[in-house]
Amino acid sequence: MKMYSRIPLAVLCLAISTGVASAQHTYSKAVQKACANDYKQHCGQYGIESEALRLCMDRAGRKLTQTCVNALVADGEVSKEEVERRKRSGR
Repeated sequence: MKMYSRIPLAVLCLAISTGVASAQHTYSKAVQKACANDYKQHCGQYGIESEALRLCMDRAGRKLTQTCVNALVADGEVSKEEVERRKRSGR
């Protein structure tokens, strides 16, 4: 993460949105199991370890099952505070 702090945020966002940054992220087996149906329903067109999947799951937000959300929180993928903030904002 320190490496990214040297890159201007706008450039990083542009790179991600255009697909230039192809960072991979591995979800734990617990998250994969808990979110399998959510993945198939909302983001099945994206590779398991792709940044596009992270963005899709983020967009799916409130549509995700509680089981999936709980696993994401337990694994540190999202904070309880963020989940609560989204509930309050309706997003």
